[in-house]
Amino acid sequence: MSAPLPLRNIAIIAHVDHGKTTLVDQLFRQSGTFRDNQRVEERAMDSNDLEKERGITILAKCTSVEWNGTRINIVDTPGHADFGGEVERILSMVDGVILLVDSSEGAMPQTKFVTGKALALGLRPIVVVNKIDRPDERIQEVLDEVFDLFVSLDASDDQLDFPVLYASGRNGYANEDPTLREGTLTPLFEKIVDHVPAPAADVDGEFKFLVTLLDRDNFLGRILTGKVQSGTVKVNSPIHALDSEGKIVESGRASKLMAFRGLERVPVDEARAGDIISIAGLTEATVANTICDPSVTEPLHAQPIDPPTLSMRFAVNDSPMAGREGSKVTSRMIRDRLFREAESNVAIRVTESADKDSFEVAGRGELQLGVLIETMRREGFELGISRPRVLFREDGGQRTEPYETVVIDVDDEHSGTVIDKMALRKAEMTDMRPSGGGKTRITFSAPSRGLIGYHGEFLSDTRGTGIMNRLFEKYGPYKGPIEGRQNGVLISNCAGEAVGYALNSLEDRGVLFVRPQDKIYEGMIIGENAKPEDLEVNPMKSKQLTNFRSTGKDDAIRLTPPRIMTLEQAIAYIDDDEMVEVTPQSIRLRKAILDPHERKKASRKKEMA
Repeated sequence: MSAPLPLRNIAIIAHVDHGKTTLVDQLFRQSGTFRDNQRVEERAMDSNDLEKERGITILAKCTSVEWNGTRINIVDTPGHADFGGEVERILSMVDGVILLVDSSEGAMPQTKFVTGKALALGLRPIVVVNKIDRPDERIQEVLDEVFDLFVSLDASDDQLDFPVLYASGRNGYANEDPTLREGTLTPLFEKIVDHVPAPAADVDGEFKFLVTLLDRDNFLGRILTGKVQSGTVKVNSPIHALDSEGKIVESGRASKLMAFRGLERVPVDEARAGDIISIAGLTEATVANTICDPSVTEPLHAQPIDPPTLSMRFAVNDSPMAGREGSKVTSRMIRDRLFREAESNVAIRVTESADKDSFEVAGRGELQLGVLIETMRREGFELGISRPRVLFREDGGQRTEPYETVVIDVDDEHSGTVIDKMALRKAEMTDMRPSGGGKTRITFSAPSRGLIGYHGEFLSDTRGTGIMNRLFEKYGPYKGPIEGRQNGVLISNCAGEAVGYALNSLEDRGVLFVRPQDKIYEGMIIGENAKPEDLEVNPMKSKQLTNFRSTGKDDAIRLTPPRIMTLEQAIAYIDDDEMVEVTPQSIRLRKAILDPHERKKASRKKEMA
């Protein structure tokens, strides 16, 4: 057997859209992982449909390139804080990080989140200022921001002495000289080999492996991915899994070992300390378990995960349209799918209600839970989703709630409106500075509760030009009641198909959410009332037919196009007594209690309470 290649294990960390996945594409191409004539999709690492559509990385992925006789294992991490559960585990697998920052946007909130985790683990970053070919680049200021960020995160002297490269991931070059706009990524490969230490590997010890990622294969079953911390494992070696307290979860054999080669998982006969591999053969072991030789009784330390801050209720769809569009509608199917998700995604927590018809799903944020709902919807599920609510805590007799750091980049003319709206949501401004080009960067500390549903309003207020970034900050004192939605809704009082004539007469009442011929039912929300109270209306009323002729021709009905909401907009819009009905084909808004008499009874009870 030939001697194994020298190893380097690195993660690429950055804020959303600063170019991680594009840079990995170029590392593939320039290391010869792809043949010159091989057709490869752009952003090859973003393989999931939702990742391609949204242009973000949701799932952490491992890959590997070979450069000048050194194998470099690369992990592409999510840049969004909602998927932070992935990031924290990944960093415990690697020995170095490349911190990628945009030459114009600089260090952003998610950069801070991921970098803080990396520095706390003692990793020494290589800083790459990316997109230096942007016309609005401000390279030196961005570098100063990164240094200030490291200082604020208590970086050690070693970590503060970081190497810097100036790059354009899309054009495939990196240099130590910020003025050069040509070349290849060779300087980056050299920096990785010289600066990142080889894995501290005890090849002669007992086999130990910490599970950091879990996925499934139709043929192999559970696939556990992580880094071999010590020893060697061969195919069919006896192994067992230990939980964090050292209890045996299960025993079995390593039926298959796989290493990463480019984008592929390739079967190998043996893996040794320092390798990042996948193991198949166990049926119950999960993330944060230690897989090891049967003689080992002490588990490896697993990185603690920040707790969830937001929860939603996932219920069986009980609307009159239930079962018409989806194939997976029973509580048992929903239960199995949610528990399977919680198994592989440690940032999600699922609890079943007493009536077994609904589930409380807690996660890191609206985006993370929105992605889960969208994925289930595409798999054929029908669900009823409640308004998100934050998870409060008791701390020394005091009620506390989650706060977020909110960084907003906005045109100067809109900054006053944004500050007013954030003040209404109990946010406190902590910083405000011009960011060049007629824009202002404003930083707030805001209770998460106040931010639910604000993003759509923010985009309207800033004419779609504002950029908002949020990051979990802390649990702080409860801020008291926060005003919710200002407008009531228009509720259908009948079932059938919406009629153009009726919708035309309802346009004066507010904004409509439905078109003519859309199927509707009693208790469904068909529009937003211009006034604060809810209003029950008849969207099926048709014109009275008489045998009198009118003096002029009836004007053709011209309806304003309805407001069609995306899943995230619908979830953010609803109030506490409302739900979103999600099916593979439709997103409908409805009252949680469809019957108007039962609704009145419930609201009276609430008022009395």
